Amino acid sequence: MANWPNLKWDTEPTGPLKGLKVVDMSSVVLGPFATVNFADLGAEVIKVENGDGKFAGDMMRHAGDSPTGDLGPIFTSLNRNKKSVTLNAKRDEDKAALIGLLESADVFFHNVRMAGMERLGLDYESVKAINPEIVYVHCAGFGKDGEYAHRQAYDDLIQCASGFAALSEMRGDSGRPLYAPGLIADKTVGLFASNATLAALYHREKTGEGQFVQVPMFEAFTWFNMVENLWGETFIPGNGRLAYTRSINANRKPYPTKDGYIGLVPYNDAQWEIFFKLGGKPDVFKDPRFATYSERTKNTTELYGLIEEIASTKTSEEWLTLLDEHNVPAMRYNRMPEVLTDPHLQQSGFWEERESEAAGKYRSISHPVHYSKSPANIYADPPTLGADNAEVLGRKEAEG
Repeated sequence: MANWPNLKWDTEPTGPLKGLKVVDMSSVVLGPFATVNFADLGAEVIKVENGDGKFAGDMMRHAGDSPTGDLGPIFTSLNRNKKSVTLNAKRDEDKAALIGLLESADVFFHNVRMAGMERLGLDYESVKAINPEIVYVHCAGFGKDGEYAHRQAYDDLIQCASGFAALSEMRGDSGRPLYAPGLIADKTVGLFASNATLAALYHREKTGEGQFVQVPMFEAFTWFNMVENLWGETFIPGNGRLAYTRSINANRKPYPTKDGYIGLVPYNDAQWEIFFKLGGKPDVFKDPRFATYSERTKNTTELYGLIEEIASTKTSEEWLTLLDEHNVPAMRYNRMPEVLTDPHLQQSGFWEERESEAAGKYRSISHPVHYSKSPANIYADPPTLGADNAEVLGRKEAEG
């Protein structure tokens, strides 16, 4: 390993979940996104992977280029601070080893379809029989009581079914529905799953009871989508107008300045009045279409058009300086490479440059939430497949 004399890395967890044991059979994005939160917060997360086959382990190990071939970029981001063991639960010996882990676990977390877990004898009732206090978390595609319960679910499918992809069609993007250019359903539901697990652990803390928790992807993401977009169908009878008018407006986007783009959101009446004055149009706020929050909401298209006209009169830096001085919300527009060098993120330690024996130098994303007494931290690099078999299972070498 190369010598980086100015960098010191933690080797032990410092977070509030230290001492918690999570057996994690999840894979891809949703589950690992949830469980990396537990790991960052100090829990011992034991990642159970199948070690058989050419592309063994979590499939995200093999997505994207990596120095090792099994530490893909997404996998690297989502599986730091975890331990990897290789077990095939279809084998009696490996199933016995898994049951041994579950006997002392606080949480069993997976996103395997329940029919498959029942065939393996790893459904909730079977696991409860060996560990009554366990919190058993199942990330499902669809809730168990609906007609889609048997179906598989992926990010694109959930964006499609939840109405989220329809928002771009309503906004006029290319005249057709579009998926968000990111795994927004997986990551959102991963946060639901983290929250659900912690709530169940709190219940256990108060009562001593473990429980079964199902986190259905379709229902959770539709809840996320509809909070603002139920809109005109909130009250019965509804008016048929679904989707928050401001968020689906085609002109809601970064505004062009003299030399680039800027994010600009005057919000209350005072900020709007200041913005119009700074833009050389002090009388606009007197227009009844824009004088109140209610009227601005009704006339969003015209309002956004006016913002675009005003924004183009100054450079991005001129606007950022001027608006900051007057406490009007605005932000620089960062293209993706510029996020890596954003001064605020650099100053706050958001990016952490690390080096592991397996992968060499790599960039890690620091846990974003601040805890004054029990800070989250990065204390272990993402594991190669089966790297912790000896420690966790007592096996001398990794399988696969």
